[in-house]
Amino acid sequence: MRLQQGQLWRTKTGYIRITYLERFGVEYKRIADLEDGAGEHHEATKKEFCRLLKGATLLEPKPEEPAKPDA
Repeated sequence: MRLQQGQLWRTKTGYIRITYLERFGVEYKRIADLEDGAGEHHEATKKEFCRLLKGATLLEPKPEEPAKPDA
């Protein structure tokens, strides 16, 4: 699995969303509750970030429905 900007991961204590991804660094937001979306922004190296994700589950985005043509 490759890290991508915008990914949402579920951990034991809450959620982590990747907000900005660089070659050696990651900026992310720790979120306790997805409904209110409030959380703290953090920075880490990719190595440190991957250690944070150990045991976490990637939440797949909901597939978008194809646009229906107007008939």
